[in-house]
Amino acid sequence: MITLASDFGSPYPAAMKGVILSRTETELVDISHDLPRQDPRPAAFWLRETVPYFPPAVHLAVVDPGVGTDRRAIVIRVGDHALVAPDNGLLRPVVRRLAEEADSPVISAYEITVDDPASSTFHGRDVFAPAAAEIHEIGVDRLADLDMLSPIDLTSCVDLSFPEPTIEGEIIHGEVLVVDDFGNVITNVPGELLADAEQATVAGVTVPYVDTFDRVDAGEKLLTVGSHGYVECDVNQGRGDEAFGLAAGDAVRIVVDGTTAPE
Repeated sequence: MITLASDFGSPYPAAMKGVILSRTETELVDISHDLPRQDPRPAAFWLRETVPYFPPAVHLAVVDPGVGTDRRAIVIRVGDHALVAPDNGLLRPVVRRLAEEADSPVISAYEITVDDPASSTFHGRDVFAPAAAEIHEIGVDRLADLDMLSPIDLTSCVDLSFPEPTIEGEIIHGEVLVVDDFGNVITNVPGELLADAEQATVAGVTVPYVDTFDRVDAGEKLLTVGSHGYVECDVNQGRGDEAFGLAAGDAVRIVVDGTTAPE
């Protein structure tokens, strides 16, 4: 299996699939091609939240604002998974999670070398797709045998991590990590920090903290914990980003139990 994730929309992923299928027989599974454009951080979040649910596979991910520059193309192996991407931090969160969930996995990193790729603007087709196909053909445990791969130190790869919330009494200072297609505002605040709360104040409005959307009327604001374990600012059958006025990267202050906090 080879999974594909990108910010390409359509039809560019079809070219990557064509390259792969011309080189190897495999099942192709799309994670998403509508990741936020030119922004590795939210893409890294979604890779971290999806890739670990797959069986061993080659994972091709391309969100590449540095395409055509001297940024490296890399492969990181974690156990029986191989992840192929530009070296811009995109892979580091999912690598950490795969490593945490595996039992003493083999972890190694490589730089992809492709002489004179056909295009300086479409390395998804001309660099990453061929590499993913070659890795699938030879097997994850034989990466060192591929001439196009040169071993590198994992710590030399660009890192990317998500901020941790801070707590001042009943006030939690967090940040919006991503907004999903439903408009759910996903923060970096772990759900356990609100475990005993019934309500909280966000963006100056006190809203209920509930376990399911239908605990409030349609169109009403709420806080809940999503499947990823983080607190979300949502609206039942509506868009939380619009209702709370929040976007990815925004600071968010959650005051537990609706206590009014000083500005």
